[in-house]
Amino acid sequence: MLVSYVSYTGSGRTMLSVSGTAMSVSDMEEFLAREYPQSFGPGRHHRIEAIAPGAATVRLEASKEHLRPGGTVSGPALMALADITMYVALLAELGPITLAVTTNLNINFLRKPEPGAVIADAHLIKVGKRLAVGEIGLRTSKSHELVAHCVATYSIPAHS
Repeated sequence: MLVSYVSYTGSGRTMLSVSGTAMSVSDMEEFLAREYPQSFGPGRHHRIEAIAPGAATVRLEASKEHLRPGGTVSGPALMALADITMYVALLAELGPITLAVTTNLNINFLRKPEPGAVIADAHLIKVGKRLAVGEIGLRTSKSHELVAHCVATYSIPAHS
């Protein structure tokens, strides 16, 4: 596998993409900002950290709006991060598919995530003609221990 690094001017971060993906990181970010501005538009909280064929890493910079009473990152914020990361992994494998939708998302919360960045790593287990199944692990930026584990299934629209 050939690895290439893409650096964004002024952001101070380097993003990883691996050759063989159906979309580059910049193409994917442009597609997601256009199709899903609520998550990837201006003031966004989700950032693609890395993509590879059938895999993705996405970071949520959890802010006050993502916290639940007690000061931990909320379950809905974690579920959204897992779902987004699965979708990014699917796009990395198949290219821009606007109408691919979640048909199942099962999440196990393992420990309380402290406020701050949460990182999700997804990899596709199986991609068929109409369904894709993937696994997502969520952790904080301060620890490698999982705070949640998720298995998700996406419906892939028929090609016309």
